Amino acid sequence: MSPMAAEVVRLLTVRGETLAVAESLTGGLVAAEITAVPGASKAFRGSVTAYATELKHELLGVDVTLLAERGAVDAQVAAQMAAGVRKALGADWGIATTGVAGPEPQDGQPVGTVYVAVDGPFAAPSGTLRDGKVVPLRLNGDRAEIRMESVRSVLALLLRELAGEQTGNERAQDTEQNGGFDVCSPE
Repeated sequence: MSPMAAEVVRLLTVRGETLAVAESLTGGLVAAEITAVPGASKAFRGSVTAYATELKHELLGVDVTLLAERGAVDAQVAAQMAAGVRKALGADWGIATTGVAGPEPQDGQPVGTVYVAVDGPFAAPSGTLRDGKVVPLRLNGDRAEIRMESVRSVLALLLRELAGEQTGNERAQDTEQNGGFDVCSPE
């Protein structure tokens, strides 16, 4: 169990919110990290491992024209995967991974090209919702290292968003639950 996954589950539970995961290159590793945390069922709705490109469209609603024109390894695809799994599984938050773990390039993208995305109930300054966030990554290492760094990166992205969205009342609850100490999430 990773400390980041434990913090994700803790923050979601405190907030009374849920998470859904869409994975491609990580093949279920993100969901495995989340579900390794005791009590994850309070916050984790489920996951979709859409490894085949057509499943990204069929199960997650990724635009078929986008997939045809750019392939599965694309920032917009990652964003649509996160939004799609959030909607499909009825979660407050959706996260996604797509990329090339190797050993060969895919869709014209070199090994180590990864996109991680988060979609959630973001509040823009005007009070309107804004789009999800995507982070492009260029990772080094072998297949296993690229996949594990992708897991770490998508959890870190979600943690940053959860910590940024946390209200003062939730921070007070966290402080009270942690014996008077304000716990900061890792950046």
